[in-house]
Amino acid sequence: MIQEELFKTVPVNRFSLLSKEELIEYVELQQKVNEKIIKDNDRLRSLNNELEQKTLFIDEQLINIKNKLFGRSSEKEPSNENKKKTGSRKKGKKKVQLPSQRYPDAPLIGRDITLDILPPCSCCDKEMKDSGMTENSEYLTTIPAQYIVIQQKRHIYECGECETLVVAPCPPRIKPGGSYSDEMIVDVAMSKYCDLIPIERYSAIAGREGLKDLPAHSLIEQTHYLADFVKDGYDKLKDELLEEKVLHADETPHKMLEGSKKKNWYLWGFSSQIASYFEIHNTRSGDVASDFLKNSKCEYLMSDVFSGYAKAVRDINVHRKKLEISLLQNVYCNAHARR
Repeated sequence: MIQEELFKTVPVNRFSLLSKEELIEYVELQQKVNEKIIKDNDRLRSLNNELEQKTLFIDEQLINIKNKLFGRSSEKEPSNENKKKTGSRKKGKKKVQLPSQRYPDAPLIGRDITLDILPPCSCCDKEMKDSGMTENSEYLTTIPAQYIVIQQKRHIYECGECETLVVAPCPPRIKPGGSYSDEMIVDVAMSKYCDLIPIERYSAIAGREGLKDLPAHSLIEQTHYLADFVKDGYDKLKDELLEEKVLHADETPHKMLEGSKKKNWYLWGFSSQIASYFEIHNTRSGDVASDFLKNSKCEYLMSDVFSGYAKAVRDINVHRKKLEISLLQNVYCNAHARR
C-alpha cells in the first residue's frame, strides 16, 4: 500500500483481506502521516500567529502605500508656481498651508467619518442619505514607539534513518544571539549620537511605553556592537577619502566621561564633498594629520592656520619628494581669516 492511499476511504471489508504484515505496514504508514500532519499544523499555527502580529503593524503602512500609489485629492490648493503662472496669486497676507502642503513627504492617510444611524431631516422628518460630498480638514499626528518581544522558534529537522539533526539557521543580525534586534540597536545609537538623548533618558522614555527597568548599561553595550559591525564600512570610508585631491581638516576638544576631568580628548575630522571621516585621539599633535595624510593622494589641504597642519604638510612633502610625486599644499579657510 502506498502512502497516498492512506487518504482514501477504505471499505471495512477490505481490512479482512489484508494479512497481519500488511495491516502493520498500513498502521506504520498511518502513524508517519499523522506525525507529519501534526508537525505541519504546529508550523502553520506558529506562522499564523506571527502573521497576525505582523498584520497589526502593516495596516497603517498599507494605507500609506495606497495613498502614495493613488495620489492625493485633486482638490488641494495649487502650488505657488501654478499661482504665478495663472496670475491668480493675490497680494497680502500669506495663506497658512495645510499640513499636507507644509510636509509633502509625510505619509497621507485618508479617514472617512460617517454616521451609523442616519439622522432625520429637520424640515420633513425623512431619513437623510449620504450626499457624496465631504467637509475636509487636516491635522498632524504621530505614532508612539512600540516595543515588542519576538519569540523566535528555530525548527529542528531530523533524518529518519540515521537520527541526524539540523537546526534552521538564525537570520543574520548585528549581535547574533543578543537580546536586542537590529532595529532597536540602530534606534539607540541614532538617539544617543544624532539626537543627543542620554541613554538613561532613552530608558525612561521606553519605561513610559511599558518597558520598565530597561538597563542603560546594556543599551550602551549595543552601540559598541554596532561600531564593530560597521567597522569595515568605516575603514572603506577612510580609503575613499585618501583618494580625494582636496580634503578639509579640523579638530575640536571633547570632554570625556572617563579619565581626567582637566585633560581633553580631540575629535579629528577629515572630509570631502562626498564623505566625512572622524578619529578620536588624546592629543592635538600634528602627527595625527600626518599619519592620516601619509598615504593619501590629497594635493590641497583646507584648514585653519593651526601649526599642527603646517607640520603635517611639511612631513608629507619630505616623504613625497623622495617618491617624486605631487606635493601637498595648504589652502587656508576664509571663514577663519575673516574672524
